[in-house]
Amino acid sequence: MPISPKPGLLEGEFEGIYYNDSDVYKVLEGAAYAIMTDRDPVLESEIDRIIDLIAAAQESDGYLCTYFTLEAPERKWTDMEKHEMYNGGHLIEAAVAYFEATGKRKLLDVACRMADHYDSVFGPGKRHLVEGHEEIELALVKLYRVTNEDRYWKLALWLLEERGHGHGVGAIWDQGEWGSAYCQDDVPVRDIEKVTGHAVRAMYLYTAMADVVHASGDATYAAALHRVWAQTVERNMYVTGGIGPSRHNEGFTQDYDLPNESAYCETCAAIGMVFWNHRMNVLFGDAKYADVVEREMYNGALAGISLSGDKFFYVNPLASRGEHHRVEWFGTSCCPTNLARFLPSIGQYTYAATNDGLAVNQYMNGEATLEAGEGMTVKLKQKTSYPWDGRIELTVSPDQADKFTIRLRIPGWCRGYRLTVLGEQLPGPERQIDNGYLVLNRHWTPGDTVVLELDMPVEVIRSRPEVEANRGRLALQRGPIVYCLEQTDNHELSYDGFSLAAHEPLSIEHREDLLGGVTVLSGKAGEGKPCLFIPIMHGITGRPDSCRSGFVKRKPNTYIAFE
Repeated sequence: MPISPKPGLLEGEFEGIYYNDSDVYKVLEGAAYAIMTDRDPVLESEIDRIIDLIAAAQESDGYLCTYFTLEAPERKWTDMEKHEMYNGGHLIEAAVAYFEATGKRKLLDVACRMADHYDSVFGPGKRHLVEGHEEIELALVKLYRVTNEDRYWKLALWLLEERGHGHGVGAIWDQGEWGSAYCQDDVPVRDIEKVTGHAVRAMYLYTAMADVVHASGDATYAAALHRVWAQTVERNMYVTGGIGPSRHNEGFTQDYDLPNESAYCETCAAIGMVFWNHRMNVLFGDAKYADVVEREMYNGALAGISLSGDKFFYVNPLASRGEHHRVEWFGTSCCPTNLARFLPSIGQYTYAATNDGLAVNQYMNGEATLEAGEGMTVKLKQKTSYPWDGRIELTVSPDQADKFTIRLRIPGWCRGYRLTVLGEQLPGPERQIDNGYLVLNRHWTPGDTVVLELDMPVEVIRSRPEVEANRGRLALQRGPIVYCLEQTDNHELSYDGFSLAAHEPLSIEHREDLLGGVTVLSGKAGEGKPCLFIPIMHGITGRPDSCRSGFVKRKPNTYIAFE
């Protein structure tokens, strides 16, 4: 049922899938992050043009979901699986990002009217709602933070509290093989013990729970977050950070079910793990959460896009026999559009404010100006070849000399490091390790330099014995990078029969001529032939005939030595 045309617009029918609005909003959000870095007037003008169209499509009561406006207005809010608030959540995130980038309010006003509509229909004493695909909850907290309207985070809290009480209505709830656990509606969120169902939905839920704890100051959900984090990371996460082994439900099955060739590991789920673990780090101040962010960024998420930036993985198995390749687009293209907003936003995961200073969570080249205490700003500049090299040079320039704390994350994979401040080794009493951070509490003056050198030997990673698919196998990691073996680099080797030779060292070499410049590992296979390992994030990049494997066999009762 087409809507009546407005000035300058035409009648038309909806195209695609009912949640396609969200892909437009995610691209807009990514464009907003790009503008934060480089204010491009051409891009900004195009964004403004699209925003005008979005505003024109909004209904008079604030409702905005083009599928229902055009095709089925009589079925609004009848099937909670139809992503109405999911679409709206992504619009809110785009609106907040664009407002923060430009100060322009038009899309933010659209988002507020839409959220006000939600608040008028749902809530205490009104209609019940359990959105089938979480997203709106975390978005409402973002909207609260830029508007200071408490009712937005309170609506997010109400939506969270709706789960697990039998309020879900729609196709998902009617399917016995999936049911309420598929969309995390099987138990009240404060009682969550384990990760269930669709992986992306679960990550967005846990992200929102952490956001609400932070916004409200109420730690009610903290215990549940700690429980489900431990169960997810310790029993249901691949070495790449990938989560969700099952294609059937795009999510979780049972603990330690981590097959390699059939691994689903949706790119969106890896990005969702970044969202959740970043919030956990901000909330609890523990570096182990930033460790997961790093693992996801370099392995689980980055593998989802080609070096050329125009081909994508939806799923990311850890092994392939040559049939799995990146493609240009998908019917459901949440992963390409999620990457479009994730990649230009990576800078926001680098630093965090603390009660007494700043924390450096991720290591990458760049400059940032941050607030470190009341009335003080600090410019930080990183110079590094990380993740290929463990040397990080940090220049600290407060606007005035003062005493404050800088915390440097010591990654969980790191077994040793060296630290100098102003060219001198820092005495032990002036540094300590706290929750995975090296704490530097001192008087800083503009231009002070800190050099942190993280040891980066090649490490052997072995799964827990409960992971049946990896018994007798090992993975290789150097720094934050997980490595894989591809047949295109190793034509003389048997893919199925490959094993690493004992007592043969692996050489580390940075090759500028390969895959845009990567550090590779080379050694000898069990039969004595040379072998080459490349970063798993570049696996099957432009290699249509290649097989790959993240885990490789090892010969019984042998070990591998490393240079």
